[in-house]
Amino acid sequence: MSDGADAQARCERVVFIDDEAEVRRANRQSLELDGFAVEAFGAAEPALAAILADPPGVVVSDVRLPGLDGGALFARLRRADPDLPVILITGHGDIRMAVAAMRDGAYDFLAKPYPAEALVASVRRALERRRLVLENRRLRARLDAAVEEDTAFLGVSPEMVRLRRLVREVAQADVDVLVFGETGSGKEVVAGALHRWSRRADRNLVAMNCGALPDSVVESELFGHEAGAFTGALKRRVGRIEHAHGGTLFLDEIESMPLGLQVKLLRVLQERTVEPLGTNEVRPVDMRVVAATKVDLGQAAAQGTFRDDLYHRLNVITVLIPPLRDRREDVMLLFQHFLARAAARFGREAPPVTGAVRDHLRRHAWPGNVRELGHFAERCALGFVPQEAPAPEAAAGTSLAEQVDRFERGLIRDELIMAGGDVRAAAESLGTPRKTLYDKITRHGLAPTDYR
Repeated sequence: MSDGADAQARCERVVFIDDEAEVRRANRQSLELDGFAVEAFGAAEPALAAILADPPGVVVSDVRLPGLDGGALFARLRRADPDLPVILITGHGDIRMAVAAMRDGAYDFLAKPYPAEALVASVRRALERRRLVLENRRLRARLDAAVEEDTAFLGVSPEMVRLRRLVREVAQADVDVLVFGETGSGKEVVAGALHRWSRRADRNLVAMNCGALPDSVVESELFGHEAGAFTGALKRRVGRIEHAHGGTLFLDEIESMPLGLQVKLLRVLQERTVEPLGTNEVRPVDMRVVAATKVDLGQAAAQGTFRDDLYHRLNVITVLIPPLRDRREDVMLLFQHFLARAAARFGREAPPVTGAVRDHLRRHAWPGNVRELGHFAERCALGFVPQEAPAPEAAAGTSLAEQVDRFERGLIRDELIMAGGDVRAAAESLGTPRKTLYDKITRHGLAPTDYR
């Protein structure tokens, strides 16, 4: 099972705690009939150990338990993970305590006796919230890792040299930015760099994936809400826009934002104020907005699927990320980086790069861009590599001399990368005199110092 599948399975798990065996059996059955995976416990102590070892999607606990009671259990879970939804089951005399717990962050409480449908509905809502939290955590983790490594900026191609220079210059300008690039090209890396290299680097970088949120919650997530703004809004929630005050708001997959919300976002961008749901209070916000998209927003605006006025408001400066197929000279350099990193993570030596692997690196179109290349490197680190090179395919409209010249340049470049820019080692690997190799390096416009 993949990491994503494992995370999804954990997110769907429910931990149910009640000291009465019959209550555990009945509630477990109700939840399992609705498709949830349930772990039932008769006391809080063993449940707490299991939760901390492998966090579930939601915890449902009776308040009155032997030993550690439900309130104390909630307090411990709150310290371990404030975003873990906890639903408390109360008797009539415990409702005041449950309400206080909700003010402290408990997700919901159910007063006995409660119908099975109420439990199922509350768990379903809590799990949806948990999925959103975990998705946003994964997005932020990708941003943090990308900023730390800058792998999308690794390369010696003219395209990457220009991209690095542009991002540094734009970061200092403190204007809203539209980042355009294919899936896997590193849009989150550019967003992270724009924040890290700006004067806002010491403030929040707030990420939101517009495509990962259902329409029913995206407005509240973005703008925030006051207690009582709608059914279930029991306490005030600061939205992503307000949380980004002083820093940077990163809106990934902006093309997925509902049209109705685009109007409100446009007003925020124009006026630099936000009005949370359930209040007429207008709050000023000082932030930079970085929006990322994998589609042509100009074309989407022409087709009516994206607001034209919002497109022009975002399109102050556009950063275009070149696809990997347009900077072939960076492929081997990136592969070496990913292979070494994967081998270290798996605790093994990096395997030698075979002819079949090199041929695949040269010829593959990499539709998944840097992300796909990273996954290929991980497979190679684990020993799952191509066994033989496919037959060469001639490029349409290219002469034999041009194909030979292109192949020779790519071969020499890859050997220089493998040798860390050492011409002597590259010459030995290629079985050619150093003088001859130097001549070819000059003719092909290569610079060994670029690969050291």
